[in-house]
Amino acid sequence: MKRLLLFAMMCVSVSFVFAQKKGDKVSKVVSSEIRWWGYKVVKTEASSHSGTVKLKSGKFNFDKTVLVDGEFVIDMRSLMAGDVSEEDQVKLTNDLKSSNFFEVKKFPIATFHLTKIIPLANSEYNSTVYGDFTLKGVRKTISFPANVYVTQFTVVIESAKFSLNRRDFKVFYQSSLKDYFIKNEMDIQFRVSTEKLDNENRVPVKK
Repeated sequence: MKRLLLFAMMCVSVSFVFAQKKGDKVSKVVSSEIRWWGYKVVKTEASSHSGTVKLKSGKFNFDKTVLVDGEFVIDMRSLMAGDVSEEDQVKLTNDLKSSNFFEVKKFPIATFHLTKIIPLANSEYNSTVYGDFTLKGVRKTISFPANVYVTQFTVVIESAKFSLNRRDFKVFYQSSLKDYFIKNEMDIQFRVSTEKLDNENRVPVKK
């Protein structure tokens, strides 16, 4: 009798779990672009380097038609400098991927868990996006302005250029004077969409 009761309770529990997830909807990112900027300080002026990194995967989770959160995986092995000559590009890219900075062999991915979106009024950007960003095993809660558009299960997010402190994520030369010539702020700007985007106009391509 006790075994029968235990079995019945397990069945009810399993049914409840599946019932909770039955209405869930996942919308995958199919179009993305991520750009970065780093700044080297020379005397009182700063010179910048910029480049790209690729999104490995991304998705938005819905409860019925309500956007709940988002999960994104960034492929740090795809990190590349893009504003220098071919020879310098290889050198700078390899340096960024090394233990001097992002240690991509040890930390091949970075993640961003979008937790909430707060609408903004009378601003260049219509929302503030909040989430947890993990880089080199360090997780920090961050926020940034963005234009966010949600229609049914279609989502487009275009961020402003925003800054992260690289030292918060242990991105720096170890015991080297070189690090003092690099600004702590690194800038990021990205756009993601669950539809293909027109690169020039940054709008979903009509099907």
